[in-house]
Amino acid sequence: MAMTPPQRRRLYLMRHGSVDYFTAEGKPIPPDGVCLNARGRAQADAAGAVFAQAGVRFDRVVVSGLPRTVETAQRVLAAAGQELEPQIEPALQEIRSGRLADIAPHDLERAFLGAFGGGFTAPEEVEAMRFMGGESVGELLDRVLPAFDHWRHADGWDCMLMVLHGGVNRAILSSALAGRRAFFGGFEQAPACINVLDVGTRGTIVRATNLAAPTWLQHDVRHTTMEELLSQYVRQPA
Repeated sequence: MAMTPPQRRRLYLMRHGSVDYFTAEGKPIPPDGVCLNARGRAQADAAGAVFAQAGVRFDRVVVSGLPRTVETAQRVLAAAGQELEPQIEPALQEIRSGRLADIAPHDLERAFLGAFGGGFTAPEEVEAMRFMGGESVGELLDRVLPAFDHWRHADGWDCMLMVLHGGVNRAILSSALAGRRAFFGGFEQAPACINVLDVGTRGTIVRATNLAAPTWLQHDVRHTTMEELLSQYVRQPA
């Protein structure tokens, strides 16, 4: 009996490049307004060069609208030699934190690391976890998964680039692998990393995750993004 292989479209899912959430004087920067730092700009350029070398051509580019995703996408496209206008999807913005000043010192570790921990936790406990006293994982999934499905099923593209965020990417990748609503906090997402997915009528295939040019082996990194941010925060002067 002959079998027709399923038709799938290619989706490159990136996290934005590196940013600074604290000034040189130790003052927190509102996360909605941060832009790429010098390292983040170099990371985005390196990712774009990878796409250019592979001959990848995008039909559509989607960003969350926060400056760090827009700037990353623009630099990736420039380095890849492509002219496309990124489309903004606000529902794909990063999980929203509360006020750092409202978090008691003894709750800091759980507030920073609980939602993005690598250990196994019951699904209902994961969904109830709040990110730094703000949005819960369940609330993140409620807005991210329908928005992702909208773009996944949209007409008019065969190869799409999405430039989003660490928490948002975890929601998308976890649910793709589980085949259902899920969130695996241990999915680390390096700045400007590339995830490779194929989407079609038979679900989503995850081909690769957390590919970070040019340091593919990530040999000099042993801490997660949130561990580094917590370390930076607790070192700030009172």
